[in-house]
Amino acid sequence: MIPTEPPAPAPLPSLDRRSLLKGGVVGAGLVAAPLSARVGERGFTHGVASGEPAADGVLLWTRYVGSGESTINWEVSEAIDFARPIAAGTISVGPSGDFCGKARVTGLVPARWYYYRFIGPDGSRSDVGRTRTLPQGPTEKFRMAVFSCSNIGFGWFNAYAHAAEDGAFDCAFHLGDYFYEYRLGTYPSSKEAVAGRIIEPDHEAVTLADYRMRYADYRRDPDLRRLHQLYPMIAVWDDHESANDSWKGGAENHQPATEGPWTVRKRAAMRAYREWMPVSDENWASYEIGDLATLFRLETRLTARSEQFDLATILKGKGDPEAALEAFRRGEYLDPARDMIGDDQQAWLAQGMKTSVADGKTWQVLVQQVLMGTLSAPLALTQGGANLPDYVRQRLKIAAMASKAGLPLNMDSWDGYPAARQRVFHAAVQANANLISLAGDSHNAWASNLADGGTSVGVEFAGQSVTSPGFESYLGSVPPEQVAAALRQRNPSLMYADTSRRGYMAVELTPGSATCEYRFLDTVRQRGTGLAGTKTVTTLPGRRTLSLA
Repeated sequence: MIPTEPPAPAPLPSLDRRSLLKGGVVGAGLVAAPLSARVGERGFTHGVASGEPAADGVLLWTRYVGSGESTINWEVSEAIDFARPIAAGTISVGPSGDFCGKARVTGLVPARWYYYRFIGPDGSRSDVGRTRTLPQGPTEKFRMAVFSCSNIGFGWFNAYAHAAEDGAFDCAFHLGDYFYEYRLGTYPSSKEAVAGRIIEPDHEAVTLADYRMRYADYRRDPDLRRLHQLYPMIAVWDDHESANDSWKGGAENHQPATEGPWTVRKRAAMRAYREWMPVSDENWASYEIGDLATLFRLETRLTARSEQFDLATILKGKGDPEAALEAFRRGEYLDPARDMIGDDQQAWLAQGMKTSVADGKTWQVLVQQVLMGTLSAPLALTQGGANLPDYVRQRLKIAAMASKAGLPLNMDSWDGYPAARQRVFHAAVQANANLISLAGDSHNAWASNLADGGTSVGVEFAGQSVTSPGFESYLGSVPPEQVAAALRQRNPSLMYADTSRRGYMAVELTPGSATCEYRFLDTVRQRGTGLAGTKTVTTLPGRRTLSLA
């Protein structure tokens, strides 16, 4: 619920969380305008957003629809009344960029909250946004709200709403699958879909116009709009911002014969993402959190990734499946030429970790898309029941054979690229990094120890989805606690798992610890911010292993 009393004019850093919420600083002055933008609407149609924070600046975003090219003004202020703006400028928006515009603001003070707004040529004003610069120098704490996998058809974005109500984060992170490209009725099916959570366009997003419309549709969601309004965001794309299981040369959900060249579709997806999101045009980037941490935003999907292995294809026509999988595990699976991030990004990351450690920063954090931890299927859970659909039984059968052969469950994660993962781990060990991987993609919550052979490398906090279903959609007849226990028993590096609940991660870095609180929402099928529970996992500097609270 948004407070209606006027916000206090004091700068946010001087307020603790309790006084911030009580005083209404995130209240009336930041209430979003009605979400009425549709085809034919004019003016500021989709609120405001900020991203790419630095110690001295931030990127601001809005969308203003005029009759053609328009020049709009922006202002930044330490006070919500904008009586004395401390920075101002203009940007141009128009149909060539889908009327989206960005302004890079510099000259700001580290670790400070700011307000910002845009003013149209007709004098109209956008929503008022709130953003924050990164700290510089000694830093005692940095808090992140971490999200992934937000399929609007499966339910309400209650995780976004909860984080917005919390009010105590420095930055929001989105690790991919910000939206899904499927046509209406595919994922979710018409039976699974939540009433009123429809998508535009109703067909699959393939062209630039399709991707733009899908972003416009998602950004009308009030809770996503509110999240962007209140926090700067660091975001990476995963596959569904283009097509399912995408890689540099194609995707599982792309058919060149009917959908055209992959290069054209990929270029359209990347362009729409950079138009609609508060992000830079850099494929990868780093962010310095004072003397506390360096965050490395990776690109693991569209620029260098080799095609995923498909075990069903590998087994096709093989008279002895066990021998075929054993030969694959010893040979092609280990091919060092297979890649996830490419030579340039690998060299940049390796040097960045060395520099971060040399500069005395405690944590080196990977902001990326897919699981780095190892995960094999428990044999006890791969015996499909009679009530399961044929395609699920087939997947479970292949998962069982892979597990027996010592192969992982998901070839789309880092598990499918062991040589590439080893290169990253080796670089972390050489740098003496305190490595933390933040990951999404799988729809479930995982906390894992990361190791390079017998050497501890770091830990992974992998988050559950905002709405997309997890293991419960395949193994609904098995109690979630039994699923998690079987997974932990089969995978010794897996310290914690939740396979049935949706939500987000609240990650806190301090000089003495890195902690992830998994926050699970009561439901996504109705709108609300009640929590069903939480789970906390922690690592300490130099330990490179997890402990459970």
